[in-house]
Amino acid sequence: MDTGFDLRKHGGVDIFLRDCPTRGVLDLIAGKWTMLVLVALEDGRPMRFTELRRRLDGVTQKVLTQTLRALEREGLLTRVVHPTVPPRVDYRLTPLGQEAGALIQRITDWSQANIATIQAARADFDERMTKAPTL
Repeated sequence: MDTGFDLRKHGGVDIFLRDCPTRGVLDLIAGKWTMLVLVALEDGRPMRFTELRRRLDGVTQKVLTQTLRALEREGLLTRVVHPTVPPRVDYRLTPLGQEAGALIQRITDWSQANIATIQAARADFDERMTKAPTL
């Protein structure tokens, strides 16, 4: 199947193919909580689990734990357990995670800069849909 890309330029991967391993990475990165964790840690300062949970308003303990484990598995963050009582665990982005975090920060900045326009488009669309004839 020709998707228009020279696969040699992309290490033999093609995101448009169903079995491409980069799709799993995109699935992780595109998740709301993943994006927010990456932005929260993007400044390079390590954070404890409870700090992250407070910062990410609305995340459950279970979802945050799953998100952090997935990011650690993909090599985007490190988890350091300090031998204290009680144990202290810090999370910090790896260089790869910092690179991803910087990209997500740009999307966050764009979202915040354009939220008024997006909200106006939503309102316009919703108004048009209420006036549209039903089929």
